[in-house]
Amino acid sequence: MIIPLTVGVLTAGAIYLMLQRGMVRIIFGLSLLAHAANLLILSAGVTAWRGEPLPGRAGVEDAGDPLPQASC
Repeated sequence: MIIPLTVGVLTAGAIYLMLQRGMVRIIFGLSLLAHAANLLILSAGVTAWRGEPLPGRAGVEDAGDPLPQASC
């Protein structure tokens, strides 16, 4: 609950600063927006809070090895 609230506050602050007239405020607003976007992407990709897609279906020894596919 804290991460979506943080993303929302950062986005709202960024929009507020980008609507101001000064160039420095616009740059700070863009920086806040970039931080909000990075936090949103990182929070969407964290798998520690989610379970396995199909728990109990297959063991770890049957899982695919990503190393041969990554070496191409």
